Formats: sequence, structure tokens, C-alpha cells
Amino acid sequence: MKILDCTLRDGGYYTNWDFSKELVNNYLKSFNDLPADYLEIGYRSNPMNEYLGEYFYCPVYLLEEIRSLSKKKLVIILNEKDVRPEHVSALLSPCIGLIDMVRIALDPQYLGRALKLAAEIKKLNFEVGFNIMYMSKWKNYGGFLDEIKYVDEVADYFYMVDSYGGVYPGDVIETIKMVKERTTCPIGFHGHNNMELGLINSLTAIEHGAEIIDVTITGMGRGAGNLKTELLLTALNAKEGLEVDFNTLSILVDSFEKLQKQYSWGSNLPYMVSGANSLPQKDVMEWVSRRFYSFNSIIRALQNQKKGIKDNEQLPLFEPSEKFTNAIVIGGGPNGVQHATGVLAYLEKNPDSCIIHASSKNASYYKSANVPQFFCLVGNEGHRLEKIFTDLGGFNGKCVLPPFPRKMGTYIPATIRDNTFELDAIDFTSKLADTHTALALKTSLQLNAKNIMIVGYDGYQDSSLSQQERSLSEENEYLFTAFQNHHPEIKIEAITPTNYKTLPVTSVYQYLV
Repeated sequence: MKILDCTLRDGGYYTNWDFSKELVNNYLKSFNDLPADYLEIGYRSNPMNEYLGEYFYCPVYLLEEIRSLSKKKLVIILNEKDVRPEHVSALLSPCIGLIDMVRIALDPQYLGRALKLAAEIKKLNFEVGFNIMYMSKWKNYGGFLDEIKYVDEVADYFYMVDSYGGVYPGDVIETIKMVKERTTCPIGFHGHNNMELGLINSLTAIEHGAEIIDVTITGMGRGAGNLKTELLLTALNAKEGLEVDFNTLSILVDSFEKLQKQYSWGSNLPYMVSGANSLPQKDVMEWVSRRFYSFNSIIRALQNQKKGIKDNEQLPLFEPSEKFTNAIVIGGGPNGVQHATGVLAYLEKNPDSCIIHASSKNASYYKSANVPQFFCLVGNEGHRLEKIFTDLGGFNGKCVLPPFPRKMGTYIPATIRDNTFELDAIDFTSKLADTHTALALKTSLQLNAKNIMIVGYDGYQDSSLSQQERSLSEENEYLFTAFQNHHPEIKIEAITPTNYKTLPVTSVYQYLV
């Protein structure tokens, strides 16, 4: 049985395939003394129309450097949907002598295309591995099952990939039997860890004839991640007497645990739900790692996917008769609290105003305002309102939701359902229509505001941005720019301190003199 560590390739989904030289050098040096047979370095890819890092393209200089440092067999992977046989020579000829195996990641319905791709790769004398995704749904692909018999001619390994991280040991046994009835190609197993079954599924695969297993350090990998290298090595050390240098392994794990604090890979409740129901991890990874959706919202979205419905509720359209000169859009930043007294004083002087809470986080500081208040219900805001207003006693605002259907589904507290509406459309952008900021700006338009005054949109200092903060900051900058370009007739300004460069800035206090 062989072990393939694919940390740099699968972990790249979190780092955009950029890793520090120090980390990689430690990784390669450590594995020289650890019992793994292959190291998968990354993708080799045709150009894409977005930024993807060094280990997504694996330029020759990088492969040469890694080859000089590693004693292991080296692997790169091709994404079948982006590579055709005519691309093989240009992509892989420069890699001859630097890598040992080329794997092909593919959707089972395209195995026929992948067989032709593999034939071209074999001409260059590389080992070939097929990483066939969606293992839990293979029975639904009749044509794929019929084509497995042709794998013998071109492949060295045939991998069962538990893409959703939700198969059980019995499923592993059944699938191995199904594959062995159709091919003599050595079988591999690549398990995702949504249901924390990566180890038992891999051990089951080994017991029933799998000849190669994929792992990653600390489980770093797409979505909920993979079987941890250190866990499999520890289990095989105890179970089979596999020799493991635990000092080296410990140092290696420590270096990736530091990275894990930044990116937070690993299973959680939404990943468990997606795994148990064979739902795609791509959306969950985006929702969990890059956006500020609650687990409640994510799970509701997953439940809607499972039921095959666009959204769980449709509402009356928000078509207000009110008109306001000023809309005060309040975000969740600390300045929304620090300057609340000044904002309330402004509202006393300007009663032809309304408040729009992009986030309800600071809503309690504005309960006393004697102007109409509107609340943007995105993600978990309904639950937040219940806490802020103590089960919504005394709540007299109106709630506005994004247009139907909503990606995250719909949650509305029962006591405010009669005062809750949805927008028909968001006209100034085709992207990010379900965000707090897009919803607040469109609500201002619906209320015919001539001036939009932004409060509590503090922004972030570049030196301290987390991945989530950077993503939110970029989204808001884009939306402010798109709105100003689409509606130049409306004055928009921040009246509390902000780091958003696209917002004109004044001071709430200049209006109180």
C-alpha cells in the first residue's frame, strides 16, 4: 500500500495556490524522512481569467527546485474539464524528468474524454492516475460504469474520490467490488472529511484492496479537507508497525497548524450536512470561509438544495409610498456605536429622514430614533433581531429581503412577518445582490432618498486584513462604486470615519452646528 500526500495541491483551495518558500522547503525536507511514496505538488494548467498562484501552474523553475529538494516521486494533476489531448505536449513535455505521475481529476460522465487525454500522457512515459469524482453517485452514471474496463490500457491508478465527504465504510466496500469487477487497475482512495470518516473509510479501502491512499497535512484541503497525513501514519504505526519519525512529523504539522489558524479548514456543521446529503462543497466553502453567513443560513440553503427548491418562501414586493430626503444607512462597525448620539441628534434636526440598518448589529443604539426604520434581512439577521429586540417585543420597523430566490433561503421571525417584504430586483449590479450593502442601497432608492449617509462602515486596515475581511471590503468597494456610477443623481457620503476609498467622507457633526 502506497501513500500520496497532496497537501500543496488540495490545500491550494485555501491559499489560492500560493505557499511561502519556507513552508514548502520544510514540507519537502520533512517528507524525505517520512513514509510517503508520492507528493502531489499542484496543478499544471492552461491560462485562466483570474489570479491563481504558483502551485496552480507549477512553472518549470518551480518543479526543478522541488525536484532538487525531494527524494519522493512527484505528481501534478490536470483538471480534465480544462485540458484536451492537444494541450498535453505543451503542458507536460517540459516536465519530463521532473515529475513521475500525472493525475487527471474528472467528472465520471467524461471518462471517455479522459481516456483519450490519458493516452497522450502515456506517450510521454508518465505514470497516470484517474481521480474520479462524486463516488457516492457513480451508480447514476451508467455510461461511466461501462467505460471503466478501458482504464486498464492507460492508467496506473484508478481513484475513488469521495467528493462530498459523506460515504460510509459499507459504501467503500461496495464501490471497490464494483470497480474490481470492471478493471484490474490498482485502486486508490481519496476521502474528504465532512463526516469525519476519512480515516475509517481509508482503512476500510486498504483492507479491501486499495493500493494507494491520499492524505494531507492537518487535513488541509478543499472544503472540510481530507484525511490527515499524521493521523493515517499514526494509525499505521500502531496497527501495522509502520516506521514513523514522529519528531519530524510533529515539526511539519506545527508549520501547517499556524496556517490553519488563518484559514480555518476542517469540518463543521454545514460541511457535515453537505457531506451527509452529497451536496457540493464549493458553495459551502465560499459561504463558510469568505462570507459572513451564519451556520443557520448555510444549512437552510443546503436543505433547499436537497429539496430541489429555489427558496423556501416568497414575499410581497417592497413598494413603499414613503419618500425621504435622507436615508441613514447603518452598518455593523464600531463607529456606528461611537457616533450614535451624533446621528440621533442629526435625526432630531432632520425628521425627513429614515434609518436603514444594513446590519442589525448596532440597531439597539437607535431604538429611540423618532424616524421610520428599515431592516435588511440577509443571512442570519432575523435571528439577530430576535435577540436585539428580546423576541421582537416593541419592534415597529419594516424588514426588506433580497429578490426571490435568495441563495441562503429565507428566515423571518413570525411576529414580524406582516411587515416583511422583498425587493423586485437590484438594478445597479448583477453581482452580490444578496449582500447587506446592496440591499441597503437599493432600499434607499425604493424610499426615494436624495441623500444616502453611511454610518458604521469602518472598513479595515490593510495591514491586519483577514481573508474574510478582505473579501467583504472588496465587495463593499465594488458596490459603492457601482451604485455611484449607476445613480450619479444621488449624493452618497460617509458621515462617520471610514477606510473605504470609494466613499466621499464628511462628518455628522458638521450638520449639527
